[in-house]
Amino acid sequence: MVRVLTILSMRGFLASSIGVATAAVLALPLALPTPALAETVPATPAGSTQSLPLVPMGPAADRTPGVPGMSASPRGPETQGLTAREVTTFSLVGVVWDDAATQLNGRVQVRTRSTRTATWSDWQDVEVHNSEHAADPDTSERGSGRVRGATAPLWVGESDGIEVRVQAERDAPATRAAARLPSGLRIELVDPGAAPSPTDGKNSGPADEKGEMVAPGLTMEMAEASAANVPHAPLGANEITELNKADSTADAVFAAEGELTAAAAPYIGPRPRIVTRKGWGADESLREKAFAYTNTVKAAFVHHSASGNNYACKDAPAVLRSLYRYHVVSSGWRDLGYNFAVDKCGTVYEGRAGGVGKPVLGAHTMGFNTDSMGVAVLGTFTSSAPPAAAVDAVARLTAWKLGLFGRDPRAKTTLKSGGGNRYPKGRNVSLNVISGHRDGFATECPGRQLYGRLPVTRTSSAKLQGRP
Repeated sequence: MVRVLTILSMRGFLASSIGVATAAVLALPLALPTPALAETVPATPAGSTQSLPLVPMGPAADRTPGVPGMSASPRGPETQGLTAREVTTFSLVGVVWDDAATQLNGRVQVRTRSTRTATWSDWQDVEVHNSEHAADPDTSERGSGRVRGATAPLWVGESDGIEVRVQAERDAPATRAAARLPSGLRIELVDPGAAPSPTDGKNSGPADEKGEMVAPGLTMEMAEASAANVPHAPLGANEITELNKADSTADAVFAAEGELTAAAAPYIGPRPRIVTRKGWGADESLREKAFAYTNTVKAAFVHHSASGNNYACKDAPAVLRSLYRYHVVSSGWRDLGYNFAVDKCGTVYEGRAGGVGKPVLGAHTMGFNTDSMGVAVLGTFTSSAPPAAAVDAVARLTAWKLGLFGRDPRAKTTLKSGGGNRYPKGRNVSLNVISGHRDGFATECPGRQLYGRLPVTRTSSAKLQGRP
C-alpha cells in the first residue's frame, strides 16, 4: 500500500526536524530560422525547457489534408522533424508525444551545434524506450493527465542548433498502427542551468524565535526534501557522508528508531557518500510537493540512463538536473524517476525526494515500482562496458540500502506485478533481489554490458554486508 505524505504533514515533520558532448565541420549559416511555435518553460536558476512541435517532412509532407486514407504518402513511412535552426542554449534532448500508452515504433535522430566549436555533430540516434521507465498503470502518478510518451533523453553538451528527423519503422505492415507516428510529437531541449552556489552544506544559519537553527537560503520545498534525510545528515547538507560498517549499523538503527530487526542489523553494508538533491542542484519547485512511499524495499532494479557516455564526471550534476527536468516538465512525472543515480566515476546521487534511507516510491520499472528501488548508472551500456567505479558504487549502495531492509543481495524475492509488457497485473513474480530493468520489463535496459556485471555486483554487495 502506498502511503502519501502531504505538504501539511511534511511541514509538520520539518518543524520537528529542522534542528536535528565527434563533431562534423559543417558550420551553421549566419541566418537560420528560429522556431515560431516554440513553447519555452520559463528559465529558473536550475534551467529551462524549449518544447518545439515536429512537422511533416519528405514524402509524408505530400499528404492530402482531410482525405481519409491519405494520412501518409505511399512512397514511404511517415516522417516528421525539424530543419536545422538556431535555438536557445540547451544540453539534453528528447522527443515526447501526447499519449503515454501509444508506442513510437521508428527511428529518432538529431544533429546539434556545439556552442564551444560552432560545428555540427553527426546524426545521433535517440533511444526509443516507449515508457518502460514510468509509474505503474492505475497509479495516481500515471493517471495525473500530465504524463506523455517519451524517448530516452540524450546528453549532447552545450548546444545552440538543432535538426531532428523521426521516421516510422519502414517494414511495418500497412494494417498496423505502428506504421504511423504518435500524435503531438515535440522535441524537448533542456538546459540544466548553472551549478548550485558552493556552500559548506551545514546547518549554520541564524536561530529562529524558538532558538532552533535555520539553514540559510532554503525554500520550504528545499527544506522539506532535505529534512527527509535527517538524521543521516543535517538540514541543508550537500552530501551524506560515508560511514564504516559499524557506524552505518548504528546510524541505521537510530534512524529507524529501533524498528530494524536484530537479524537485519549485522548485514548492513557501509553507507556510501551520497550527494543530496541540494548538492546536485535539484529545483524543488518542479516536483510534486508530497512524497510517496511503499511499505519496504525488497529489490533493487539496475538501469542505465541511455543518455550517452559523452559527459565528464564534473558534468554529472548537470546531466542529473537535465534528466530531472525531462522527467518532470517534459514527461509529466511527479519527480525524477530513479531513487538513485551513479556517475561513471562512482559518485552516488540522491534521486527521487523523500529520504535516502526510506522506501520511496519511484517510477523506474513499470510494473514493479512498489517495494523496490531504482538505481540508474548515467550512460549507455549496450556496447560500451560500464566503468569499474560505477559497478563498484552500485554494489556499495545496494549493500547499504538493501541491508536497511534485511535483504540479501544474492537472494530471490517475490514482487507482485502492477502491469506492464512482460508480466500481467497481479502476477507474483520471482526476481533477483538485485535485478536488471529487463528482468521486470521487456527492454534492453540496463544494456547488455551492464547487465552482464550484475552477478559480480550481487556477490560484492553481499560481501560488503558481511554475509558468509
